[in-house]
Amino acid sequence: MAGQKDQQKDGEAEGLSATILLPKLIPSGAGREWLERRRTTIRPWGTFVDQQRFSRPRNLGELCQRLIRNVEYYQSNYVFVFLGLILYCVMTSPMLLVALAVFFGACYILYLRTLQSKLVLFGREVSPAHQYALAGGVSFPFFWLAGAGSAVFWVLGATLVVIGFHAAFHQIEAVDGEELQMEPV
Repeated sequence: MAGQKDQQKDGEAEGLSATILLPKLIPSGAGREWLERRRTTIRPWGTFVDQQRFSRPRNLGELCQRLIRNVEYYQSNYVFVFLGLILYCVMTSPMLLVALAVFFGACYILYLRTLQSKLVLFGREVSPAHQYALAGGVSFPFFWLAGAGSAVFWVLGATLVVIGFHAAFHQIEAVDGEELQMEPV
């Protein structure tokens, strides 16, 4: 009984990372394992956004060092910042939502169709990859009208700006056991 309460408290203490469930659409494999590693290596969001840890770098060398170390240290947090920007972009563009609905609707219809029987076109069986390419072709005009290309570049640009500023101005985390070592000349 006490062990169950401890496990429940541990689960509650994990906060956001405990509530993130991997979608069932992602098959087990390399992609699912990568997402699971990202989820488990998230650094605490409190230290990630702590305003007292931001300062201007003294010189170009410190700037470069901060960029490299912070990108390595906060890599998983940056992935979730990127995913959040994608979600923001999609949710604020109704036409993009329609285009995504058309694409996923076409994929779902193809999925249901393949459960019934194999799809045969012009006497040849159509592979699943070609079927999804067909779904993409059907939904392409909707993505074109929604401005999906500009949305992709907006997300990439916003991600680079946000991550670049955070990595450049956030002070480097102290890593245990790491010291400045001089190389002999």
